[in-house]
Amino acid sequence: MTTTTDHDFAAREALRLLGPDPENWVSDRPGVDHNVTIVGGSGSGSTFAFALRRAGIGRVTVIDEAFDEAHAGVWLTRARMKKLRTPKNLPGPELGIPALSFQAWYEARHGVEAYATLDRIPRVVWAEYLSWYRHFLNIPVRYQTKLVRIEPAEGFFRLHLEVNGVAQVETTRKIIFANGVAGTGGPYIPPVLASLPRSLYAHTADEIDFGGLRGKTVAVLGAAASAFDAAGVALESGAKAVHLFARRSAIASLPVLRVRGYPGAYYNYPQLPDAARWFQAWRFNQVGSTPPTDAIERVIAFSNFHLHLSAPWKDAKYQGDRIVAQVNDDVFEFDFAIAGTGYFVDPTKRLELADFAHHIALWRDRYQPPVNQHDEKLSNYPYLGSAHEYQEKVSGSAPYLKDIHIFNPAGFVSFGLPIGDVPSIRRDVSAVVTRISHDLFFTDWSIHEARITSDKIAPDFDPSIYAAAVWKQPTVAVS
Repeated sequence: MTTTTDHDFAAREALRLLGPDPENWVSDRPGVDHNVTIVGGSGSGSTFAFALRRAGIGRVTVIDEAFDEAHAGVWLTRARMKKLRTPKNLPGPELGIPALSFQAWYEARHGVEAYATLDRIPRVVWAEYLSWYRHFLNIPVRYQTKLVRIEPAEGFFRLHLEVNGVAQVETTRKIIFANGVAGTGGPYIPPVLASLPRSLYAHTADEIDFGGLRGKTVAVLGAAASAFDAAGVALESGAKAVHLFARRSAIASLPVLRVRGYPGAYYNYPQLPDAARWFQAWRFNQVGSTPPTDAIERVIAFSNFHLHLSAPWKDAKYQGDRIVAQVNDDVFEFDFAIAGTGYFVDPTKRLELADFAHHIALWRDRYQPPVNQHDEKLSNYPYLGSAHEYQEKVSGSAPYLKDIHIFNPAGFVSFGLPIGDVPSIRRDVSAVVTRISHDLFFTDWSIHEARITSDKIAPDFDPSIYAAAVWKQPTVAVS
């Protein structure tokens, strides 16, 4: 069996055979600290850092507001599933280098047969793999570094940061948002919960003290994967009872996104007409997000789990340290409620974008769907360019927007996949990095033109090396 040491050697050998990382070819600019700033240091951010390095783009920094590596991303914090929802063999952060893949890493530690028995990747094991990837490739992440505000300047951005709680300003030419599900919006809190004391409810995006729910009656609003995951943890933590409330008459079970995974649809989807992309996003919302079968099985194994269908909350009141909820014609009392209600997308609600959010083109600015396909939530999604860049609402009003690339779920309507998750890496990381390379090169074309046409280069050899072999007309003797 391949050992961990053998695998790490094989991975180093694969990188050696690939050749050394290209030298940074991007010209320095006075007053500019970074060529690219990546916001988010988990899996996507680390993958971008490696891809940019292999593209010869230096002066890249990765920032994350989390306290440390263990708190960055979702895998060891807010994610509560036992296994990832994606197939185990999807190409991901390895970027075409098999020795860097999850499969190679896992088989070296647990064996080929162990990998073969996996149906999907355990969540905690995936976090271990991402940590190995980050450290093996020596990708530094600056933790406790929060982006507060982006200020556009002439040819770059001023980033207003809080670094370990201290205000600091840095400058960058390009920005990649690889900052997860709330990156262009935030957790959606149903209005029926918003009037309650914050101590009585949480969103699945929060760090929830599930141990404190032991012996209590808990309500979960929502019927997608995160709702079932939260219900499962509450039950496993000893909750007296957990009631899950779904608005639909049945749990969504049609995985409409899965049929887009074949190469033709996968690679060509971004070039579809707006009407086709909108319809597919609208259709997904109509069908609903499907929880994995094992997430449902996890909760129905408990006799104190209760599922309510066609059961939207009409009202909720605070009464004697408990929640009194009216659901259809019934009244329930709960000690705590968890909103597994997903996230909203709206660039105008992100403080770091406040200087220019009104300039960002949204889908409502570019496409008017048929009346029967109207969806207010989808209309707030940014209308992204082919490299995930923001577009201007009015041409010429904010040309710097093209230098901000979005690699989080706000790209769903434009690209048809859960952007930022594993399914989007193979196609979209390359597209973003290729565009950044293009932009940095052509913006500085005069510098590169001088560089590639310069005659200030040393010759490979001196003419003397072939002088003796130069043919000369034989001298004819005169008789």
